[in-house]
Amino acid sequence: MSAIWLRRLGLVFAAFVLQTALLKAALPGSQEAPARPSLAGQLLVAAPSMGDPRFERTVILVVQHDLTGALGIVINKPIGERSLASLFEALGQKGGDLAIKVRIFSGGPVRPEVGLVLHSADYHRPETVTVNDRLSLTSSIEILRDVANKKGPVKILVAFGYAGWGPNQLEREIEEDA
Repeated sequence: MSAIWLRRLGLVFAAFVLQTALLKAALPGSQEAPARPSLAGQLLVAAPSMGDPRFERTVILVVQHDLTGALGIVINKPIGERSLASLFEALGQKGGDLAIKVRIFSGGPVRPEVGLVLHSADYHRPETVTVNDRLSLTSSIEILRDVANKKGPVKILVAFGYAGWGPNQLEREIEEDA
């Protein structure tokens, strides 16, 4: 692994540690009732006619959807695989001999420095956002520590960035078969 990549990864994961509050702020409030049924937990598949190259051939899991907009994670754009030890090392933290490897995905074009972990619902922290009864999302370095210590969720997907839509934007795109 190159030193440039490690420095870059260190910067990215430094942002990862600080993202819990930002993630909560980015997600629409749970007390707001959706005008239409929520698409949270559903998959969006880009139409072949998608004009935006950032979303060409993407599959997005909708994490949150209500009157204020939507937030999703691209789940089919892997960008590499790294050991947890190398991730912690890039952060300047002790990682020991953690040989456990995780695949890293490009979660979307919005805030690509934000680290997010999509995971099975068998794990919960105060900053965890419930997607549905099977999936949750957590933005905290602690989830990676818990995975390393075999106290984390059974399944994880580590992503950087997300896809976001303003009020009614996602609904319009769906109506336009985008």
